[in-house]
Amino acid sequence: MAKKDYYEVLGVPKTASEQEIKSAFRKLAKKYHPDVCKDPDGAEKFKEAQEAYSVLSDANKRKTYDQFGHAAFEQGAPGGGGYSYGNGNFNGMDFSDIFDEIFGRSNSDFSSFGFEDLFGGGKKKSNRAKSGRDLGYAMEISFEEAINGCKKDIELETMDNCPECDGKGGFGEEVCSVCNGSGAEVKQASTLFGTFQTRTTCHACGGSGKVFREICKKCRGNGQVKTTKVITITVPKGIDNKEQLRISGKGEPGINGGPNGDLYIEIRIKPHPLYTRKDNDIYIDMPVTICDLVLGTTKTIKTLDGYVDLKIPAGSSNDDILKIKGKGVDNGSWKAGDFYVNLKLITPTKLTRDQKKLFEELSETDLENYKEFSEFEKLNR
Repeated sequence: MAKKDYYEVLGVPKTASEQEIKSAFRKLAKKYHPDVCKDPDGAEKFKEAQEAYSVLSDANKRKTYDQFGHAAFEQGAPGGGGYSYGNGNFNGMDFSDIFDEIFGRSNSDFSSFGFEDLFGGGKKKSNRAKSGRDLGYAMEISFEEAINGCKKDIELETMDNCPECDGKGGFGEEVCSVCNGSGAEVKQASTLFGTFQTRTTCHACGGSGKVFREICKKCRGNGQVKTTKVITITVPKGIDNKEQLRISGKGEPGINGGPNGDLYIEIRIKPHPLYTRKDNDIYIDMPVTICDLVLGTTKTIKTLDGYVDLKIPAGSSNDDILKIKGKGVDNGSWKAGDFYVNLKLITPTKLTRDQKKLFEELSETDLENYKEFSEFEKLNR
């Protein structure tokens, strides 16, 4: 039976670029791969696409194919170099990068179809140490606790090594008799290209190479159980809202002797009724009267570390901001923040008879000497 034209198999023209050929093969591999395709002829189409791509993706082989066709790759053909598919190695061709891109996993995951030996460099499931999973926790603290620092106890529900079996999952550890400790079962499979060995994860030990005479009843062989821990968190002085603390080794336990994961604490600070924080600076709105602004006065202000007398200059205006240097947040950096007071004029709504008389007398005062009023009158004529 004559072989199909390789360009026709991939559905590309003879002028197709390297990227177009790769893209075409990617689509066909995703469509016909035995792990996802249930069509009876899917496996055959998949093999055809592999064969076509292995030639057209190689510049030298593609040039030879364009000149001599399929005959160039028959044993003994001129210019063919004895290139053969029967040896099961595709002349060193490695498809793993494409399968990683398509399926998001390594070619070892396709061992049931024989790709480990077909493409070379296959991996078996190892029993190597793995780090434990990191955990996250949101912790709410008061404004004062964030400014001054504090210690807080939190309850954390997590997985931990089973205390009964010390995280092993069972008792009486033995070498797996099915895989002889290798963690993999080796089988032979016949394909269009010949007979290949396939390597699959051992069904008896799950790839660990070891089994137990008795499975732990507490963790049911998992090696880990759900538990609740109380952990003391030290919150540093001056921490800001939504900052994170990393507590090393307080995450879930590692696997096969790997290190524990880490615990990440996100700080959430409750709003303060008086203070607003921006970086290391503190802002407050302070109510003042018209007399405070016109005549000037001194107010006692409560800052983060005590009381300070603040002088309001005569002739101040609404929304003027006065700065108290160095009275903001001190988080241990080279310079503490500042404390800002925003003057907010409060207009009286209820006046006594005497107060009303004073305002009426003030309103009759000639204000033409005031620059702002004079300029407004000129523009308003």
